[in-house]
Amino acid sequence: MIEQNRTGAEVRALLAGSALDVAPWLLGAHLTHRSDDGPVTVRITEVEAYLGDVDPGSHAYRGRTPRNATMFGPAGHLYVYFTYGMHYCANIVCGTEGWATGLLVRAGEIVDGIDRARERRSRPASDLDLARGPARLAQALGLDRRYDGADALADPFQLVLPRLPAASVASGPRVGVSGIAGTGEYPWRFWSPGEPTVSRYRPGKPRTARKVDP
Repeated sequence: MIEQNRTGAEVRALLAGSALDVAPWLLGAHLTHRSDDGPVTVRITEVEAYLGDVDPGSHAYRGRTPRNATMFGPAGHLYVYFTYGMHYCANIVCGTEGWATGLLVRAGEIVDGIDRARERRSRPASDLDLARGPARLAQALGLDRRYDGADALADPFQLVLPRLPAASVASGPRVGVSGIAGTGEYPWRFWSPGEPTVSRYRPGKPRTARKVDP
């Protein structure tokens, strides 16, 4: 586990920047959820940025709703949503209040609580698959809509950033995003090159409607 060398206020101030600027700080960061059956920690290896009303791929593109209200701030909180009638996904809110930007935590490596993560994920064939993909990651951490709006910097969560932002960052189109927001015009998926836990790229359907994911 990397050591937290910043105060919560310092971490929140860093997260209050643009999601595009915050992304390299989250690569290599550790996100922990302490539940009744023990803690699980993921080392983040892949994120996707979503930028509110300037981003046709964002849940907040058309404004505030009861579902996406957490995206509007403050920074450092979790936006957890239900998708496809079966999965939860988690975002870390970035930017200043009202901006509605954030980073989808898309993939990572379970570095603590691996037995609990295996049980939650029904013991997949490979540990590399425990948190490869945003729905798998949320399931491994035990996240659902109960935690929408929870502070990622306060109990039962802990977000520990690396001392420096990732020096090597790959970027490209977001996964499964429909229309122009899923093309190279929005290269807002960021990942750590060479990491085996990074999810596989999958293009969205060739249509112009809004995507399902934020």
